[in-house]
Amino acid sequence: MTATAGADVDADAHRSRLAPNYAPLPVQLAWASGAWARDVRGRAYIDMLAGYSSLNFGHRHPALVAAAHAQLDRLTLSSRAFGHDLLEPFADALARLAAPAVRGDEPLVLPMNTGAEAVETAIKAARKWGYDVRGVAPERATIIVADGNFHGRTTTIVSFSTDDQARDGFGPFTPGFKVVPYADAEALRAAVDETTVAVLLEPVQGEQGVVVPPPDYLPAVRAICDDAGVLLIADEIQSGLGRTGTTFACELWDVQPDLMTLGKALGGGIVPVSAVVGREDVLEVLSPGTHGSTFGGNPLACAVGLAVVELLEGGTMQARARALGAHLHSRLATMASAGLIERSRGVGLWAGIDVDPGHLTGRELCERLLERGVLAKDTHGSTIRLAPPITIDEQDLDLALDRLGQALC
Repeated sequence: MTATAGADVDADAHRSRLAPNYAPLPVQLAWASGAWARDVRGRAYIDMLAGYSSLNFGHRHPALVAAAHAQLDRLTLSSRAFGHDLLEPFADALARLAAPAVRGDEPLVLPMNTGAEAVETAIKAARKWGYDVRGVAPERATIIVADGNFHGRTTTIVSFSTDDQARDGFGPFTPGFKVVPYADAEALRAAVDETTVAVLLEPVQGEQGVVVPPPDYLPAVRAICDDAGVLLIADEIQSGLGRTGTTFACELWDVQPDLMTLGKALGGGIVPVSAVVGREDVLEVLSPGTHGSTFGGNPLACAVGLAVVELLEGGTMQARARALGAHLHSRLATMASAGLIERSRGVGLWAGIDVDPGHLTGRELCERLLERGVLAKDTHGSTIRLAPPITIDEQDLDLALDRLGQALC
């Protein structure tokens, strides 16, 4: 497919009825397939964001669309008031996929809808486990988190965000969290006390600009949690399901969390699907009536989630992310050597790029890329993220990177 540069420039014909909580780039998408999208005028764009890793397998992957179509003709929603024929198969398949990566011989699966819901669920489970099993005094449980974190935008989660924009004007905030520097194991160790029930971390901080910790960090965190008898919760909502070249990012450091939150790519870019996966003795503290979701584990979600697990079971997607990722990081290193960017970092098919703030903001760079037929997203000033679909062709990846080089000049 040949891309045509340019973005929609017509002014809105009427005032938008949308609440202004987003400032999107000036493009209106109308069609997409694989790594390509087209706008309402038919202009083509290479998608280098992939829905913040929701589209790890590209737009409208045939196996995922087929699974959704087949389920739409049978049953879409029953609620958890009843069982359905795909709920247990989905839980079994996801548990098998995650079993090598989490603590416990037979992990449990608690299906939800969004990533933020999965994190909220993990927080509730950790607190309940802390009271029922660890013996923390009532209403005293604390969870240790890292600065620069992004776990969602619900009130509880922004309570421990260090992003002022996410917090300002939304208090009072939920207590029970301690924030320590990311990638500082000794600061984390010092924060653990008799009230600690869990440590909640992103193995790779995506929203912060694809920040990868030093190789000894997560193993040290695992050891600290073991010494203290507290839970390690890994937020794999962006990093999991093939993005880093492994099924889950924690596998890069041979670290098994007690609980893992999943989302984004679990829905295949078709429906919101999330889950908490982990130790049976932790998740079973959530007895009937203590937690739930009308749509969590619905038949359509399970059909798509099952198809996602099948795509990952053979390891082909993970290997592709490793190979294309090596190519991506090699090309970005060349750009850094040439002075086009200040630095890049990342793992697998995932990169954060810092540009000279005196030359361009991240937003300005994304606008230049849009003009050249590339979709990307800025984060935190002069940083942008690249997370193309794992299914992208190498020549399309190179085309996008060529256009990045042009946009930087």
